Amino acid sequence: CVGVDEDDAPDIDIYHCPNCEKTHGKSTLKKKKNWSKHDTGQSSDIRAVQNGSQVFIKELRSRTFPSADDIVVKLSGSQLTMDYLEENGFNEPILVQKKDGLGMSMPAPTFYISDVENYVGPDVTVDVVDVTKQTDSQMKLKEFVDYYYSTNRKKVLNVINLEFSDTRMSTIVESPQIVRHLSWVENYWPDDALLGKPKVTRYCLICVKDSYTDFHIECGGASVWYHVLKGEKIFFLIKPTSANLSLYERWRSSSSHSEMFFADQVDKCYKCTLKQGQTLFVPSGWINAVLTPVDCLAFSGHFVHNLSVEMQMRAYEIEKRLKVKTLTPFPNFETACWYVGRHLLERFKGLHKANKQPALYLIHGAKIINGAFRAWTKKQALLEHEDELPENMKPSQLIKDLAKEIRLSENATKAIKNEPSIKVPVEEPASTQSEPEEPSSPTNIPSPSREKPKKKAPKPPKPPKPPKVPKAPKPPKVKDGEKKKVKKTKELSPPPKPSSFAALESHAKEILSKMDQQKKPKVSTFIISRNRTRLQLCLFLHH
Repeated sequence: CVGVDEDDAPDIDIYHCPNCEKTHGKSTLKKKKNWSKHDTGQSSDIRAVQNGSQVFIKELRSRTFPSADDIVVKLSGSQLTMDYLEENGFNEPILVQKKDGLGMSMPAPTFYISDVENYVGPDVTVDVVDVTKQTDSQMKLKEFVDYYYSTNRKKVLNVINLEFSDTRMSTIVESPQIVRHLSWVENYWPDDALLGKPKVTRYCLICVKDSYTDFHIECGGASVWYHVLKGEKIFFLIKPTSANLSLYERWRSSSSHSEMFFADQVDKCYKCTLKQGQTLFVPSGWINAVLTPVDCLAFSGHFVHNLSVEMQMRAYEIEKRLKVKTLTPFPNFETACWYVGRHLLERFKGLHKANKQPALYLIHGAKIINGAFRAWTKKQALLEHEDELPENMKPSQLIKDLAKEIRLSENATKAIKNEPSIKVPVEEPASTQSEPEEPSSPTNIPSPSREKPKKKAPKPPKPPKPPKVPKAPKPPKVKDGEKKKVKKTKELSPPPKPSSFAALESHAKEILSKMDQQKKPKVSTFIISRNRTRLQLCLFLHH
């Protein structure tokens, strides 16, 4: 009603209404900020400028950075699988040249900004970033589209958080399959939960030339995927080492951080150019800034997952200490953790019941999450965290039960390290169907004898006795020779295969010790097969 746009208001020092303008002139604007007002201390020829300003963009374009080829892993879409990530981890950015094989849905390259307006709705309110000032305001999508197509853009405006999961555009844009497979929100957050799922999985990014987003860590330590449909983006990537994370927290907490280029404070900042049709996956915790050298339409999404639990929790703690306000938050991160903790408890129980072990990264992640649960439920902290506790959740019982399952897994892991001959089946990575269990009943044991085993093994019931040859290395019968070979192998490496828990290992050693004592007087009469020994140990554990 006064003819002032929201994003122009902060520039006005003294406002003159239309009537007063006739006598006093136009409104007085604030004095323009000096973009180069002091030195950074990094170098005498590098001056501090306002990040995002035209001076800053010009300097940024002229600088050279180490190539991201040193740290970015290049894969085809079909190579980016759960098996690959579980074997190699997800600690470095992954670049996929073509979307083929990613299981991702994207509109045709002819799809453009006016189509976004049609699919999302012209009257939807969007957050718009004024890049030069690094401030945000709101406008209708149709107003931003008009600005985008205008020939005289007075400002550099940027839309980076248009989440469209609840719009028609969700029918033509789908995130990569690996993201849907990993995502906590997609897999563990109940559909009928009172608290709705966080809307973070699908964003539309509409960026004009010279748009810039300053260095940041994604909220909740989330990993991010980006796909450029039109145009190009340049990422400035910094590894999330302990030193770099500490520097980032100090830089971000400074009141003048918007006048300091964070890349100048770290050893290395890598430059990665993402071209049209390419997809980039940025792991948890990576500190990154983004420059748009040409008009660009891109899609992205955030996801938290089991492969990076420690880094996610660390980034979340940094975020809480900094109290950062962002246009792309990860709401109810703690709620997601509670649902994941409950899932891991049931998963571990099922695996242990089947004499299997979870992958090491799952055990480590469960310990991190359970540690966070203890911190969040302490008396002095509960008030701050109880709002994110899901309904019908019993936190103390969950913490206790999960700790028990973690201890069982850790004991099994220690037993395997101490006794390399122990072989414990591990959960298949990408399969939802359980594999056949290890032998725990006589039907699964390829034993030559199906007699019922006893707790102690004094003498097998009347086995065929070979002629007594005093300490003869070669028995007269081939069958007995085979038995003796089995026996020798058994003495070298006793394998309690069905389980590797500490109690079983201790009992196995006790039995084998007694067997050694009994074997000395009568070598040929005390012959027992490896499989029957396994069966005895299984039944002992069962009882």
